[in-house]
Amino acid sequence: MSKHNDLGKKGEDAACNYLLKENYEILKRNWRYGKYELDIIARNDEYIVFVEVKTRSSDQWGNPEDAVSRTKMKRMVEAADSYLKQNDVDMDVRFDIISAIWNGEYFEIDHIDDAFFAPVN
Repeated sequence: MSKHNDLGKKGEDAACNYLLKENYEILKRNWRYGKYELDIIARNDEYIVFVEVKTRSSDQWGNPEDAVSRTKMKRMVEAADSYLKQNDVDMDVRFDIISAIWNGEYFEIDHIDDAFFAPVN
């Protein structure tokens, strides 16, 4: 596995650990709908949460969450809609972003609740 892919996997692991500590239930990781992927699908008391994880080795080039484009948001919404239909889920939905920045010792996690709302035009 390439170095950046390894860092990304570790960032997703750190994001899952963070969510578990915050009393989320992890339902799926890396769930695919065609060419689209949802990094983490989780549930808390009120919501089913679709989480995009952005991992970086530093914030030198800006905040990782800024890399989530409108196109990515639209794809997440489309994939989430498919997941909800396939699994007959009737819960409120939220789209979150977690940035994970490796500081050389551990990941600094920033969790952005309600990062965007569907539908995205």
